[in-house]
Amino acid sequence: MNNLIEIIKGIHPGKFIERELKKKSLTQRALAEETAIPFQTINAIIAGRRNLTTEQALKIDQALGFEDGFFAILQTHYDIKLCKDRELANLYTEAPRIRKSLFWDVDFSKINWGKYKDAVVKRVFERGSKDEIEEITRYYNLSTK
Repeated sequence: MNNLIEIIKGIHPGKFIERELKKKSLTQRALAEETAIPFQTINAIIAGRRNLTTEQALKIDQALGFEDGFFAILQTHYDIKLCKDRELANLYTEAPRIRKSLFWDVDFSKINWGKYKDAVVKRVFERGSKDEIEEITRYYNLSTK
């Protein structure tokens, strides 16, 4: 179980439930009937609009043949990921002073500068001007060796 959790931690449990239902050729309705969880709730969990409670997680563990606590642990890792993403977004609230055209393939105003730090640094070091590289070095407080 721990090996699988390490591989998939951070995804919403609903995505994994959806995958398991497809693998086992089960429907959401069948899962709802087997677990006594309302169909609408199962549908909302799978769509990522709703999180799993511990009670629901245990019922789904049993219905899909997983060890007790598997989906509760997956939900916890997802919650931790969301919390860390919010912290990183708050850490870097303003965009660095670089050309928006460096990020032609994304909405510049929606970049999470903390979460995607490594990708931003890589892009600027590959395509940015000397001034932009200096700005990113300053912005992320990178050491210049």
